[in-house]
Amino acid sequence: MKHVLLFCGLFLGLSISAQNTIKPIAVEVYGSGDPVLLIPGFTVPGSGWEEVIAYLEPHFECHVVTLAGFGGLPAIEFPWLPKVNEALQEYIQVHNLTNLSLIGHSLGGTLALDLAARMPDRISQVISVDALPATGALYFPNFDPDALGYDSPYNNQQLALDATAFEAMAAQMAQGMSLKPEAQQRIKNWIVEADRKTYVYGYTDYLKFDVRESLKTIRIPVTILAADTPYGEAGVRQTYTTQYANLADYELVIATDAAHFVMYDQPEWFKTQLQRQLDF
Repeated sequence: MKHVLLFCGLFLGLSISAQNTIKPIAVEVYGSGDPVLLIPGFTVPGSGWEEVIAYLEPHFECHVVTLAGFGGLPAIEFPWLPKVNEALQEYIQVHNLTNLSLIGHSLGGTLALDLAARMPDRISQVISVDALPATGALYFPNFDPDALGYDSPYNNQQLALDATAFEAMAAQMAQGMSLKPEAQQRIKNWIVEADRKTYVYGYTDYLKFDVRESLKTIRIPVTILAADTPYGEAGVRQTYTTQYANLADYELVIATDAAHFVMYDQPEWFKTQLQRQLDF
């Protein structure tokens, strides 16, 4: 019995130790110059910025983030998003990044806004790509983050889907995220390859994430690069005006003929906007 307990204790210790070595983020660095931190959207690995990295690398030091549970990274314990957010702040501090530009897509844009509110002495500007400060408020009337939990019929259904059904769901979702079939395929693959629990429970974290109050403290330049599809320019302006009401000053630029992955649907337009905002 003692041997069994000793083995169990050793196994538990090894499990805890292994869990502690799994990080909420992984970062790859390219190029040299003023630092730029690129934060991808939900399920998207850092390699999703591939064209953007190639464009910026000759001019900037690009810190490219991948979030735990995505892009082949191991999953972490829940709640997932607060750990990711804390790890991003720690990374900026440990590597002493200053005059830092943040580029974030979707969830990455929301994280960038929150970091800008918390680290005004280190961050010089935010470029937010088709990102809202409170995505959950877009979907739920009388939005209450505390009402959203992991144990829900929708989440349980998502966890129970077999591989074929989940892939079909991912393919359907991807069709609305880009106008280009090749990009839709990449997006679908990222969803399918994601750790399933991180995909399901992590999205709950995402919907609960609300940084609208934090916008009041941001005083650095914020540029929002938004897509006109599927809501049209008027609908997009109305949504962004409502969501960003607490931000004193920002520039909203809307890409035509582009869905959520703006950088894939209008790559040259996107590069032009980066060049203009990063001034190179």
